[in-house]
Amino acid sequence: MKKTVASTFSVLATAASLCSLAPNVSQAATPISEANTTLFGPRVYVFDPTMSASDIGNVATSIFSRLESNEFSSERYALLFKPGTYNVNFNVGFYTHVAGLGQNPGDVTINGGVNVNADWDNGNATRNFWRALENYTVVPSNGQTQIAVSQAAPLRRLHIKGELHLFDFDSNWNAGWASGGFLADSIVDGQIVPASQQQWLSRNSRWASWNNGVWNMVFVGCNNAPSGQFPNPPYTVVPQTPIIREKPYLYIRSSGQYDVFVPALQTNTQGPSWASGSTPGQSISIDQFYIARPETATAASINAALSQGKHLLFTPGIYQLSDTIRITNANTVVLGIGLATLVPTHGQVAMSVADVDGVKLAGLTFDAGPINSPTILEVGPTGSSANHSANPTSLHDITVRTGGATNGRYDVGIKINSNHVIGDHFWLWRADHGVGAGWTSNVSKNGLVVNGSNVTIYGLFNEHHNEYQTVWNGNGGRVYFYQSEIPYDVPNQAVWMSQNGTVNGYASYKVANSVTSHEAWGLGVYSYFRDAAVKLNSAIEVPNVQGVKLHHATTIWLNGTAGSEITHVINNTGGRVYANSPSEAMRQTLTEFAGTGAGDTQAPSTPASLTATAVSSSQINLSWSASTDNVGVSGYDVYRNGVLVGSSPSTSYSDTGLTASTVYSYTVRAKDAAGNTSAASNAASATTQPGGGTGAALVRTGWTAASTPSSSEPAANLLDGSMSTRWTTGTPMAPGQSLIVDMKEVKSFNKLVMDSTGSNNDYARGYEVYVSNDGTSWGTAVATGTGTGPVVTVTFTTRAARYIRVVQTGSASSWWSMREFNVYY
Repeated sequence: MKKTVASTFSVLATAASLCSLAPNVSQAATPISEANTTLFGPRVYVFDPTMSASDIGNVATSIFSRLESNEFSSERYALLFKPGTYNVNFNVGFYTHVAGLGQNPGDVTINGGVNVNADWDNGNATRNFWRALENYTVVPSNGQTQIAVSQAAPLRRLHIKGELHLFDFDSNWNAGWASGGFLADSIVDGQIVPASQQQWLSRNSRWASWNNGVWNMVFVGCNNAPSGQFPNPPYTVVPQTPIIREKPYLYIRSSGQYDVFVPALQTNTQGPSWASGSTPGQSISIDQFYIARPETATAASINAALSQGKHLLFTPGIYQLSDTIRITNANTVVLGIGLATLVPTHGQVAMSVADVDGVKLAGLTFDAGPINSPTILEVGPTGSSANHSANPTSLHDITVRTGGATNGRYDVGIKINSNHVIGDHFWLWRADHGVGAGWTSNVSKNGLVVNGSNVTIYGLFNEHHNEYQTVWNGNGGRVYFYQSEIPYDVPNQAVWMSQNGTVNGYASYKVANSVTSHEAWGLGVYSYFRDAAVKLNSAIEVPNVQGVKLHHATTIWLNGTAGSEITHVINNTGGRVYANSPSEAMRQTLTEFAGTGAGDTQAPSTPASLTATAVSSSQINLSWSASTDNVGVSGYDVYRNGVLVGSSPSTSYSDTGLTASTVYSYTVRAKDAAGNTSAASNAASATTQPGGGTGAALVRTGWTAASTPSSSEPAANLLDGSMSTRWTTGTPMAPGQSLIVDMKEVKSFNKLVMDSTGSNNDYARGYEVYVSNDGTSWGTAVATGTGTGPVVTVTFTTRAARYIRVVQTGSASSWWSMREFNVYY
């Protein structure tokens, strides 16, 4: 639970959000009794649009009434909606998973509302945990969707056609407390209003506008992220998501067959994965899954299915496990729906993953068992060393709890030994209330220990453990958003001393002294020393070496015993927090930390055996042998004709947007996380294939270009032969924007290529192509279409003309831009 600061948000503007929509009752073609009789068991309700809206609403409301305030309930439910339109309005309580069963969010539309309020605690949403909303479109009847939540309540693949409010009101119409949530791969047509929401991570999403922030708001790969300078407003903006695989999800085909969709690994992304078409990836038929139900599944039956090559789907419930669940096959998918909860009963690791490629774990809650476990979730055995850069294991929406629902103990919540693992929303919580909550009762030493190299985590919530919350021993680690309350219940200073009893307290975020490369963005560490006047020397401890960088850190004194404090933010730097007033006693910030010591200075070995293969008229594929490094190779830079054109985390790269029948020469350099770069590889050349029936690109010597609107990046950049320059409108895409190219003489042509590679979200959302001999009379469009990716290829019947005009017909928050414009015949 957290203490808030006053919000300046006007409550009158959103009072209408408390209204509800009466369900639209229609004649049912399918009885509601069939909703929970599927292969997923009685705790999964699969709704059909032909079912009565009032019956659907009654089921959802009945579940909510039982789980609205039942924070540690043993009930678990998934409410799944088949593709179609529904006129329902309901609230979502604890241990409830609401999801659409379409392949895309637009396949399921809910007219009315799907909301999370905090009425049960007088507007205090700091305990609104353990629920999930994903993969549907909602059209709120009053224009506002309310999702007042804190940790372990992920919002994914949502399209909200209205505003989104991340808080609730108390009985006096004050903005109630809320502290920490996660939004990913979503679109909000209106404004997002955090109001009193103290911290939040948004990843690969977009909205019309973002209203405010309190302490720590992080935006990674988002369209239309708010502007402002940390710490006031408290915004951390990272333009692109460096590497991500979106969470797998269950959906149903038009044939009625259930599949699990596994999104593809993507790099350097911005915006939702489905904004311009279906999310890239692959489907796995449900018959390839072992469907676990808590009344029948055992550790033995689950492991037997996994050993036979099955994937694994946990339906809602609590699973008492007498043995470790062992994931040993590469590319295995383990998906939990309905907040499925796993409990190790014999002091063992609850789930282990071998050091193999491409495992996906998603939607799982782990409760510590009554006998101490060394680790709850272990990814890779000790000593794992394989390179998984091309196909990393990814972990999505993982919660590990000790105490609260039942008393339990462990040494480490999640231990990551494998390299290149992606974490996508963790909450590691040692209970501060509920069953077993006590300093010597629900003991957990560390929430997270990372030993693998090049591990990336988005959304790390880690709280209340007895020693370090996070221990990072691997090189090349990256964290985007960190939220941590240090333990409330330290009984005295003497029992909470680190570094052989010489330093007050245990830092929340501890990067080992042996680490030479690490980077993190948006870190918040909070204190409420409830039981004693305890001091923590530094909230964050990292080695002072050149490869370690932290961006935007804050400490907060929420409340506590007089005399308690966090003395410093990072490494004995930054002021102390010790009271609620004055303001600097409550909040301290450190904008940037960059290590200055002599860290890793050894460059990786030179990449070898570079080959280049032309696969089309516009693409050449590269591959090479891996480099080695004393610490670890973080990636490779690719040079075309001596100019840097891209980077790759693996030993391959596809260079696209090239000109047909053209020779290109490449070299590659390896780099490590400390910034050391190898010598250039051998050179490799390839010639792109002919233009596929439209011949080679026309020579552009002397051509000119102009645009409306124009910017400091002029249209002339489209014709300079360099992918390192670009043209842009300098404003968001809107119908009527145009580009004119003057070829200086009449030429015959039948294809255009508009290449936005490097500005991948800036392609034309819609276009019309016109031609002219005088630059005045354009006639009708010779081609129209919709862009779907950074390289837009337009073909048409051969034309003879001097001028080409491309008119934007779509809208997007991204600027319209291109790197190169080529014409073919």
